[in-house]
Amino acid sequence: MLGRYILQRLLLTIPMMLGISLVLFLIYNLVQVDPLVMIVGERALDKPEIVAAAKAKWGLDRPIWEQYISYVGNMARGDFGNSFLTKRAVSADLITYLPATVELSISSLMFAIVLGIPLGILAGVKFRSVFDRVVWFVSLINASLPPFWTGLIFLTIFYFNLGIAPGPGRLDPRMTDPARVTGLLTVDSVLSGNWAALASALHHLVLPTLILGGFTLALVVRVTRAAIIEEMRRDYVRTARGKGLSERNVIVRHALRNVLIPLVTILGLAFAGLLSGAVMTETVFDWPGLGQYLVKAAVNLDYPAIQAGTLLIAFIYVLINLFVDILYGVLDPRVRYE
Repeated sequence: MLGRYILQRLLLTIPMMLGISLVLFLIYNLVQVDPLVMIVGERALDKPEIVAAAKAKWGLDRPIWEQYISYVGNMARGDFGNSFLTKRAVSADLITYLPATVELSISSLMFAIVLGIPLGILAGVKFRSVFDRVVWFVSLINASLPPFWTGLIFLTIFYFNLGIAPGPGRLDPRMTDPARVTGLLTVDSVLSGNWAALASALHHLVLPTLILGGFTLALVVRVTRAAIIEEMRRDYVRTARGKGLSERNVIVRHALRNVLIPLVTILGLAFAGLLSGAVMTETVFDWPGLGQYLVKAAVNLDYPAIQAGTLLIAFIYVLINLFVDILYGVLDPRVRYE
């Protein structure tokens, strides 16, 4: 039954991605800005032979439906064309920039999970206590502050004034990057035995992780706290207590199980949001990730890069939602039977 449930969810992703690709394709074709401006330059727009050659090269002289079929076919092969800005294959650019975002996203999510879930559980159990009010207030403030602003404040205090944190970037500029295997500096440093690069990479991860992870942490704390408060009022919790179970067993073995569904949902959405590129945070910390790449592409009207990056973000959300749906079926059998 679980295998059938997973197969159904996998098959649903195919029409979903096709629909997303169609919507994106139509949006970009409705945009008033002419991509030929970026391809040939404004001065060459008055030269018909250059414009005609550019249209033929990029397929802009073909009917819209034919362009879309070609677009889907190329997309299925992983061919997103060449970037107008970098003059390289867009797929190669994405492979270059995505690992930085993945590394930052994973560290931020781990920080939010390790700290947020215990704090949310304790705040929910100690509902209306001083601890609960403090945790709720701090998480509310943290969720309200824009990450780019807190990032600038943290850089000013810990890097510029105190000098205890490294500057922007992923690695000390005087240090050589480890041999690229995965694109994740921490992993590549371990694989190559470059412990100095590992220490520098971890040091540079601290501030952006605190900023992005802190924002996600606030969401995790509030969702966990609200779910625990609700579950601790249920009849099955009173029954478990009446049977003489310790408070720890009541929380961990009973209440926490039912908290997992909303928690998995918020963690999945948060991780997808982190992977899609925290644009302002990556800009503040000069983090060469997906968000920074897409900002440069948008500023320079780099349509192949914008299309491929947007499609990648959509695919990330679909993939994470698929994983969350499968986890629903694993955690709660009623979901897959329905």
